[in-house]
Order: sequence, then structure tokens, then C-alpha cells
Amino acid sequence: MSNTVKQAAEAARSKGTEVMGGAKSVKNDSVAVANDFLHTPFMRAALPFINGGLSGMVATTVIQPVDMVKVRIQLAGEGKAGGPKPTPLSVTREIVASGKALDLYTGLSAGLLRQAVYTTARLGFFDTFMKSLTVRAKDKGQSVGFAERATAGLSAGGLAAMIGNPADLALIRMQSDGLRPVAERKNYRSVIDALSSIAKSEGVGALWAGAAPTVVRAMALNFGQLAFFSEAKAQLKARTDWSINAQTLSASAIAGFFASFFSLPFDFVKTRLQKQSRGADGKLPYKGMVDCFAKVAKQEGLTRFYRGFGTYYVRIAPHAMVTLIVADYLGFLTR
Repeated sequence: MSNTVKQAAEAARSKGTEVMGGAKSVKNDSVAVANDFLHTPFMRAALPFINGGLSGMVATTVIQPVDMVKVRIQLAGEGKAGGPKPTPLSVTREIVASGKALDLYTGLSAGLLRQAVYTTARLGFFDTFMKSLTVRAKDKGQSVGFAERATAGLSAGGLAAMIGNPADLALIRMQSDGLRPVAERKNYRSVIDALSSIAKSEGVGALWAGAAPTVVRAMALNFGQLAFFSEAKAQLKARTDWSINAQTLSASAIAGFFASFFSLPFDFVKTRLQKQSRGADGKLPYKGMVDCFAKVAKQEGLTRFYRGFGTYYVRIAPHAMVTLIVADYLGFLTR
């Protein structure tokens, strides 16, 4: 009897080992298949774009309320030399008081679409350009310098901005709609509703309104963000013994400051141009980027271009930090 029980126990243990081994084998096979898929030529080319889009969408979800406040500050006191001087706190209180806290997330669908298009292309192009420059530099026995990083950042930003302008326009329209008289509000239900409504009432070409400052802003933003992030990270790696996470976080904060400084005036003009609509006389307040710069400087003063720099930095720096950290992490997972 004892021998029978012993044999049964041995058989069960053997069977269990086989099952465990089989499960482990299946898991290993699944990991191997996933790794093989990630290393196909198509996926190696696509991953920088996929990682860029996902990281940008995560960052936008976190930062959207700050972006909403930033846009309202830029539109306050339009055309007046003095004008109101809203603070981030007063704007937030006003938005919440007029509706509900979730109004701070107005335009989130447009923001996510913008990131899915713009950041996917921006970080994807930058990563692709940098890989090409790295290979070329290695062939010459050199390393990629700041000028090459800056060129890659400027090019990636300009190309991505043109592609993503319609989503950017829809975002500004949705965020500024609450500033209109109730009778004149469009009350867009989603980014698709906003895009289709603008195209029907103003023409498809209107979706690229403000494209010039959007492209210049993107180039300035990317010059500050990507070039300085890449450069700061390289310098911190060479000069400090900090952990990788500390280097990435510090480089992101540095990049966010320079990105804010270089791009804010163009972001300001972009917001004004994309928000504008024709008056009773059928004319637009601004003819274009240069006209907007000139009129704002004359009517509101040069310092107006940097109004809300703190809010803008709080919007740009964390967004840059979250985007670049997530992109770095996704790049590590899929390398």
C-alpha cells in the first residue's frame, strides 16, 4: 500500500514538473517570438515613431489642465496695452467656477490626436535622423556634435508641425470656445466634430491656419528640447556619476527651460492666429505671423510675448520630462 502511494506521488511530481517545464517553455517561446517580431526591419523603423506617440499621449494626459490655463492666459487682454493680468490660479478658479473641474480637460481628444500625429512624427524623425548621423559619424571616427543634434531637432520639429497643424488648430478652438459669448459658442463635442465643423464652415485650407508660427514654434521647441536634452544627457554622463534616472530627469528639466525660452513667443502668436475668426466686416484681426507680431508689440508691448512664462514652463518642462522619460523607457524595453 505504501509503495502504491509512493509511486502515485512520484508520478504526480513527475507530471507536475512536465507541466511546469512545458509552461516555462511556452513562455520562453512567446518571449522569443515577441523579440523576433520587434527586431524585424519594419518594426525597427516603426518603433521610434510608436514610442514617440505613446510617450507624448501619456504626457498630454498628465499636463492637459496646465495647457488649458496657458491658452486662456495668452488670450486674455487681446488688443489692449494694459489689459487684465490673470494668474494661473485665477484662471483655474474661473474655469472651475463657470462649469466643473473636468472643463480643465477641454480639448483632451484634440490634444491626444495632436500627440498621436505630431509627437509620433517629431520623435520618430529625430530618432531616425540621429541614427543616421551616428552611423555617419562612426564611419569617420567621430561623435555626433551639438550642431548635428540641433539640425536633427529643427528638421524633425518642422516636418512634424506641418503634419499635426489641423489637430493643433482644433485644440486651440476647443480650449478658447468658452471665452465666446454663449450664443456664439460652437460647443464642439470632440476633435472630429471640431475638424469637420471648421472644414465645412471655413474650408479645408483653414485647418492649416497659423501653420507658419506653428512650424517655427516647433523648430524652436525641438531645438531647445531635443538638442539640449541630448547634449545635457551626454555632458552629465561624461561629467557626473549620477544614476541613469537622475541624468535623464536633470537633462529633461534643462531641455524644458530652453524649449520654453525659445518657443514661447511663437506659441503666443500661434495661439492668437488659430483662435481668430472673421469679424462683422469679414476681416481677420491678423493677416499672418509677421502682422500678429507687429500688432501685439505695438498694442500690447513686447513683454506680452513672454506673459505666462512660468505657466508655459510648467506645461513644457513636465511634458518634456514625461515624454522623454517614457520614450527612453519604451526604447529600453524594445531595444
